[in-house]
Amino acid sequence: MITLKFADTHNMVAFLSKPSMSDGFEQIVDFLNAHPVKYALTINPTIYTSCIEQLWSTVKAKTINGESQLHALVDGKKIIITESSVRRDFQLEDENGIDCLPNSTIFEQLALMGYEKVS
Repeated sequence: MITLKFADTHNMVAFLSKPSMSDGFEQIVDFLNAHPVKYALTINPTIYTSCIEQLWSTVKAKTINGESQLHALVDGKKIIITESSVRRDFQLEDENGIDCLPNSTIFEQLALMGYEKVS
């Protein structure tokens, strides 16, 4: 099994400013800036490689009361990660949001932005 290495580039934050050299992306940037996912894309937390290594070396997946959870031990502290904790910590605020858009809606919106459907 290959040991995965942590790379600093994996934690790069997004800069959601309007591009000056790429026409047609303004609406996408507007959407991301208006959507709660902006916080998750633009925060830059300090993440220590040793904590990541401890998490992945001790993590176990469990289902408790029908809820999927990840349990790990990091710096001697029990860590429990759930879907709701990820939504809360990344401030997604979309628990009642759309899980998936139908292709027809996606292509309709792309057409409104000037993109043509590929046959």
